[in-house]
Amino acid sequence: MSGHSKWATTKHKKAVVDARRGKLFAKLIKNIEVAARVGGGDPAGNPTLYDAIQKAKKNSVPNDNIDRAVKRGSGAEGGGANYETLMYEAYGPAGIALLIECLTDNRNRSASDVRVAVTRNGGTMADAGSTARMFTRKGVVIVAKQQDGRSITEDDLLEATLDADPEEINDLGDSFEIITDPSNTVPVRTAVQQAGLDYESAEVSFVPEYTQEVDAPTAEKLMRIIDALEDSDDVQNVYANFDASDEVLAKIS
Repeated sequence: MSGHSKWATTKHKKAVVDARRGKLFAKLIKNIEVAARVGGGDPAGNPTLYDAIQKAKKNSVPNDNIDRAVKRGSGAEGGGANYETLMYEAYGPAGIALLIECLTDNRNRSASDVRVAVTRNGGTMADAGSTARMFTRKGVVIVAKQQDGRSITEDDLLEATLDADPEEINDLGDSFEIITDPSNTVPVRTAVQQAGLDYESAEVSFVPEYTQEVDAPTAEKLMRIIDALEDSDDVQNVYANFDASDEVLAKIS
């Protein structure tokens, strides 16, 4: 079952660092607001909102901010923006495919931000569908290996989630990544909880069909593009189909 994607590991650790810097707060709040607007403000009846709130809490977003976002999204409080999801596609160096997910209330601003971030850092924008075909929507549940003094193994997770039909379990170093069909995201997350385990995040993501190994100069250029994109408030996620060895990632970290 288990693979090991160095880029997935790095992306996970990078998100933790960004969260510590408060960089993720606005994006997590936006996710909550949109989830509440789409499915209502009750987390018990809206699993997408439940998971968005849990992710925000695990990244130390204050409860007051979370509560206000739920109220804005559900219409209980004014001031909510009308966000829409937009996908942009690009190529980085060495033909690496980039899929850029935005949540925005201003199409022109997000399109400009994305284009500038990509082209100024050596990438090129791509036509719709050209890189998206290299990614598949999947449910992704992240579970920490160390919980309450206990070491969680891949077999523990497989046993806990087998009835929920996980597709694969990947080793991310400090945690495991469970990949599943998008419709199984909540059942897998629920199975993890019912086994007495905690989870770090559960969401629908885009997973590359294959990855391409890159050298240090290429990885550095790619990270420059990704960092520039993630600096935009409109960009929620950047997906890429590259991988790199531990040695390469150590050089550019």
